[in-house]
Amino acid sequence: MRNPLLRSLGVAVRAMIVFTVVLGLGYTLLITGIGQIFFPAQANGSLIRDDAGDTVGSALIGQSFTDADGLPLPEYFQSRPSAAGDGYDGGASSGSNLGPENADLVSSIEERRTAIAAFEGVDPDEIPAEALTASASGLDPHISPDYARLQVPRVAAARDLPVSEVGALVESRIHSRDLGFLGEPRVNVLELNLALDAIEE
Repeated sequence: MRNPLLRSLGVAVRAMIVFTVVLGLGYTLLITGIGQIFFPAQANGSLIRDDAGDTVGSALIGQSFTDADGLPLPEYFQSRPSAAGDGYDGGASSGSNLGPENADLVSSIEERRTAIAAFEGVDPDEIPAEALTASASGLDPHISPDYARLQVPRVAAARDLPVSEVGALVESRIHSRDLGFLGEPRVNVLELNLALDAIEE
C-alpha cells in the first residue's frame, strides 16, 4: 500500500505546478493581452510623445518645468509641488506626511505662497491650495482650472501671445469629472505645455 504522506505530497506538488502555470503564467498573459489589445496606451504607461515621436513624459506622472537652477520657467505652466524624492520621482512616490499644524509644513506653505504670488504678480490670497501643497503621491500631473487660469497672464507675457489665446487653450484642456461626478475638474500640465509649444511651431 502506498504511503499516504507521499501520496499527499504528490498531489500538493502537482497542484502547485498546475496553479503556478494557470494563475502565475496563464492569467498574467491573458490580462497583459487584454490590456495590449483594448487599452494599449494605459497598459504601456500612458506615455506622451512629442511631434517627433520622442517620449516626453506620462499623463499619469507630473514633472517640473524649471531651469538648471531649479527656478520655474516663466513660459510654461507650473505643476503643483512634489514631495516624491527630489521631486516627481516615480520611484519614491510619497506625500510629506506632515500634519496641518506641523511648523515645517506651515512654513513651507507660506514660503511657496510668497514665491508664487511674486512670480505670478497676484495677491497671495488668490493662490489655490493645490499650488501650495504636494499631493498624497507627490506625482499629481494635474492642477485645478483656477490655478491654470491664474498663470495665463504670466505665460502669455513670456511668450508674447495674446492673453485670450492662452486662456482659450487652458479652457480647451480642462478635463471634467470622471463619469460626471468623480473627482474635480483638472488640467494636465504636461499636455497643456505641449499644446502651448505647438502654437509657436
